[in-house]
Amino acid sequence: MSGITASSGSAEQLTFDYMNLLIAQLRNQNPLEPMSNGEMASQLAQFAQLEQLESINGTFQKVLAASQISQASALIGKKVTFYSGVEQQALEGVVDRVGYDNGEVLLVVGNYAVPFEDVIWVQN
Repeated sequence: MSGITASSGSAEQLTFDYMNLLIAQLRNQNPLEPMSNGEMASQLAQFAQLEQLESINGTFQKVLAASQISQASALIGKKVTFYSGVEQQALEGVVDRVGYDNGEVLLVVGNYAVPFEDVIWVQN
């Protein structure tokens, strides 16, 4: 189970994959040396912990996004300097509004949608 990462899918997909793996393991085990109840209980406990960690991670991501939106909202009306990958230079402008798209906080500065992390300076 150490090869499973949080990026490998949702909790439902992990559950499905784990159950398929468990069934395959039970089908293919040596009948003279079957998996002990302790081993099975240990694997189920590890899987339950993995599901809990994924749930905590999802909750943390939501809290982080809410915090970033709150911080970004405080920049509305302020002059910011940001790095533009398109022009390969630092640009300035006033933040008009803030948005959230596909897991990313964006500041709308003129005609640019600037990722929150690309802001270099903030001025009143």
